[in-house]
Amino acid sequence: MKPDAGRTPAFYLPDFCTSRATLALVLIVELTALVLTLARQNAAIDLWTDLVRTSLFLLWIGLAGAGLLCVLRDRLARLSAAAGSAVVLALIGCVVAAVSLCAYLLGRTRTVLESGGGPLFPQHAAAFTLGNVGIGLIITGVALRYYYVTHEWRRSVELRAAARVHALQARIRPHFLFNSMNTIAALTRSNPPRAEAAVQDLADLFRATLSDKGDTITLAEELEVARTYQRMEQLRLGARLQVQWHIEALPPQALVPGLMIQPLLENAIYHGIEPRAEGGTVTISGELAGDLITLVVRNPLGAGPGVREGNRLALGNIRERMSLVYGARALMKSGRFDAEYIVTLRFPHIERPVSARAAQLA
Repeated sequence: MKPDAGRTPAFYLPDFCTSRATLALVLIVELTALVLTLARQNAAIDLWTDLVRTSLFLLWIGLAGAGLLCVLRDRLARLSAAAGSAVVLALIGCVVAAVSLCAYLLGRTRTVLESGGGPLFPQHAAAFTLGNVGIGLIITGVALRYYYVTHEWRRSVELRAAARVHALQARIRPHFLFNSMNTIAALTRSNPPRAEAAVQDLADLFRATLSDKGDTITLAEELEVARTYQRMEQLRLGARLQVQWHIEALPPQALVPGLMIQPLLENAIYHGIEPRAEGGTVTISGELAGDLITLVVRNPLGAGPGVREGNRLALGNIRERMSLVYGARALMKSGRFDAEYIVTLRFPHIERPVSARAAQLA
């Protein structure tokens, strides 16, 4: 999910059309029925009978309410949070009242009375209905508050992550731009064709880092951005910079957050290679094991005092965006090991559906 400051945020309730939300609702209903049954301790009705009737009653309310919220989700999303909440409260109140009246009327039917099941049903329609509506409104209000706070918290996290993405995209170090332009200026006299290719590489790099394609791009696209950055730095550092790529096993169509590898390569060069008079080698390796992709970036330790602020910014930004895209399955580790600084990324192998890729190509 990508936040968009210029667009009204989606309604804060979860999508009750999904099987996951329905399963969660059923579990909550059953736990509520168990608590109510134990709390009543009705001597006239045995525990299991009371639990069954309470579960059936609450399941009708829960599933009917979820169905209404599923059908009306698009309309609710167009309302403000306050108006949408009021509509949801009114809908749930109506559902509770309708199910309560149906339960009362069912208990008045001849079949139920002749079978002796009358005591299992409510005896007073008004008191039973009003009491259930009151309880239903209180529980719904608490649930709405929980969903709203959770939604706002997640939106805050996404907005903060988006702001940090934009900061990272705008963080092309001035020294890199100036050095690249000076290198291109020198090449225009000594090697015009190479200077033209360098200008194209620089344009491609800025186009990639300043673009707004969305949350994810393919691993092949991200690796191409990193290789473009390498070519620009290679012009300046020459033989001092060596980059070894061991990525043959990686799936090129895997989805990754944009600007994930290039900042790691940039930090490896800036903090590990540039301070060393003899230069060094940056190693980027990757493997696919099962449905997990592992990427490792290693560089020799530079002559400076250690990890600087720019490195922390890039690592924190990548960690946060990986968490948003992959959730708890994302892993990022970094630190000094012997004479190297190593960053390890591990995340699930996810690809776009074939139809989506075909539509993009078309």
